[in-house]
Amino acid sequence: MSMPLNRTKSREHFARACKVIPGGVNSPARAFGAVGGDPLIIDRGVAQYLYDIDGNQLLDYVGSWGPHILGHRHPAVQGALEKALSKGTSFGAPTAAETELAELVIQAVPSIEQVRMVNSGTEATMSAVRLARGFTGRDLIVKFAGCYHGHVDSLLVQAGSGALTLGVPSSPGVPAGCTADTLSLEYNDVEQLEKTFAERGDKIAAVILEPVVGNMGVVIPSKEFLSALRKLTEHHGTVLIFDEVMTGFRVAYGGAQERFGITPDLTTLGKILGGGMPVGAYGGRADIMAKISPLGPVYQAGTLSGNPLAMACGIATLMSLQSEDPYPQLEQTTKALCEGLSAAAKAAGIAHTIPHVGSMFTFFFNPEPVTNYTAATKSDTKRFAAYFQGMLDRGVYLPCSQYEANFVSACHTPADIEKTIADAREVFAELAG
Repeated sequence: MSMPLNRTKSREHFARACKVIPGGVNSPARAFGAVGGDPLIIDRGVAQYLYDIDGNQLLDYVGSWGPHILGHRHPAVQGALEKALSKGTSFGAPTAAETELAELVIQAVPSIEQVRMVNSGTEATMSAVRLARGFTGRDLIVKFAGCYHGHVDSLLVQAGSGALTLGVPSSPGVPAGCTADTLSLEYNDVEQLEKTFAERGDKIAAVILEPVVGNMGVVIPSKEFLSALRKLTEHHGTVLIFDEVMTGFRVAYGGAQERFGITPDLTTLGKILGGGMPVGAYGGRADIMAKISPLGPVYQAGTLSGNPLAMACGIATLMSLQSEDPYPQLEQTTKALCEGLSAAAKAAGIAHTIPHVGSMFTFFFNPEPVTNYTAATKSDTKRFAAYFQGMLDRGVYLPCSQYEANFVSACHTPADIEKTIADAREVFAELAG
């Protein structure tokens, strides 16, 4: 049995936040609406741990929703940030660090010949879609139900992540005209994809997808699905966009496209790219990127794009990933964790499935394989909420939604994995009872 965490200061502070911030949070994904109660207020992070303002130590499987693959406050990243900060925070002019990080990205990601830095994943996907439309002269965009590509009007259709948790697949405030040119299909459905291209292929500017979905929980693409995507888009002159904001440098150093051997035309990046700082990027074929301003007519700009602090953290993160090569260890650690959680759930008679790719995983309270949005929404969210609270009371910090990816970092140890499995075993026994 566990004792509930002391949350006194967090509750007091959250009540204060609710008076001045809508819902008390600056991103809906941080709210505890899907699991009940108030969110913890975090004070600091160190390696694989978070500490809240009540002094609770929490084993972290969120990692700031993906960026902290090396853990919190990695020495190289921390040192790079401090050095950059000593020179200033922002100049609104080019710096050498922008070029250095761009070179590292191009070396790492198979599809990228040129890259433009922006400030968020949302900004990256928004810009990539505009660029694809400008390049092709077409309007239609294909996305997939349950894939979240940021709060872009045209892409907020059957979105995942917080939008799925909150039951708002299409947000009020998005005019019908903004989504009229967006087609939402079922992930992994090759037949539907082929039919759509047969009927409208010459009008489709781009197909955008998460090559491993993380925003309705982890959903793995089939080889047939990825192959069909590449063949159909090439045949019809459609731009294939991989949204690797989450998977970039996470499922492999070169992202999902390296792991699966499928080369898109454009790629969007974020999260790990900035080492915990606000950052995004989009890049791809040089002939497509030549259409973006100032070379071409497709306009995109940003005062803080290429911010020197974010660039310094990104460079340090990518160089550390190169030198430390944590990927084999991450694969092994994540596999051991998922196998242990699954065994514990089976012993308690808990119906589940637990897909994992690289260092991403989701424990679905769902006996069916989760291959698309329809399957994901059959998960038992009430049981997940009880699991979440039970693990939190034992000091294990998980994403506060059934429909999110969990992230393992290079700092997680075998002892951490054993603790997590042992805690889950207790929680599953309580759920079964």
